[in-house]
Amino acid sequence: MTTMKTEIRSGSPRHFGFLLVKNFTLIALSSAVEPLRMANRLLGKNVYQWKTISANGEPVTASDGLSVNVDCAMTSADALKDVDAIIVCGGTRIEQFTRRSVLKWLNRVDHKGIAQGAICTGSYVLARAGLLDGYRCSIHWENLATLTDLFPMVQVSRSVFTIDRTRYTSSGGTAPVDMMLHFISEHVGADISAGVADQFIYERIRQSDDIQQVPLKHTIGKRSLKLVGAVELMASNIREPISQEDLATYVGLSRRQIQRLFQRYLSCTPSQYYMQLRLERARELLRQTYKSLVEISALTGFVYASHFSRSYKEFYGHSPSVERQNMGVSPDSKK
Repeated sequence: MTTMKTEIRSGSPRHFGFLLVKNFTLIALSSAVEPLRMANRLLGKNVYQWKTISANGEPVTASDGLSVNVDCAMTSADALKDVDAIIVCGGTRIEQFTRRSVLKWLNRVDHKGIAQGAICTGSYVLARAGLLDGYRCSIHWENLATLTDLFPMVQVSRSVFTIDRTRYTSSGGTAPVDMMLHFISEHVGADISAGVADQFIYERIRQSDDIQQVPLKHTIGKRSLKLVGAVELMASNIREPISQEDLATYVGLSRRQIQRLFQRYLSCTPSQYYMQLRLERARELLRQTYKSLVEISALTGFVYASHFSRSYKEFYGHSPSVERQNMGVSPDSKK
């Protein structure tokens, strides 16, 4: 593979220490580490470095049962050597596995002026240590309500990842990929970041203003399975939107009943919710593809590009063309 030459800029952290909490989610850790490894490969040099840390230096068992060896204990002199940021890797039953010794150590890390972050449920650990008071943070959508209730001084966000001064937090699953790609883009440019995404067949790089899609089944539960079914039908028919009459028929309700369900649980009309889904999809296409505005308007169910542009501006506050310019994506930039 040909290495890519580029200027290395200062700023965000490049040397990471990953503190593994028992039952951490392995996919979140891999999603954080692998973009760094691939960036080094593309650059042909080790711009990024990382180490794994545990409370006692012993291997840590992930939530899937796999045991991961670590480089050092948190009390080791090597734990903080040359580290720009400590990232807490959380997972299931995070409340049960948060040790007092870890909280004290994280506060000592903070006193040394080292940045801190978290992936998956690791934000709970930082919040419990008092290190997120007055900061915005992200956490897996299953834990949003709990973190908000337990730590009122923390500004909990639904964002895929959040960067607030020296706090770098990401939700679970593959979301750490997006946060690390952000750092890579800041350091060595969007070309390297895009190259990493291409190597991983990662079709869409999400930004810090992208919101986690909380499943309706989680927020509504069994209170309205009909509504959940209606929304799933909408999401499956973006290019050719279905009418409210057909939507109601498919889920076995009247049009008026469908409207009442949307107002009760989502505080909007079916048309407003459908429009939001279509515009969110359009935003993805604008940010991640070189398709023209005419093509995107057709792919998201708009007959006329003018209607698409007007609707987009009303919803996001700026036109589709401005969105694309802000992301540095245009048909002419395709290589």
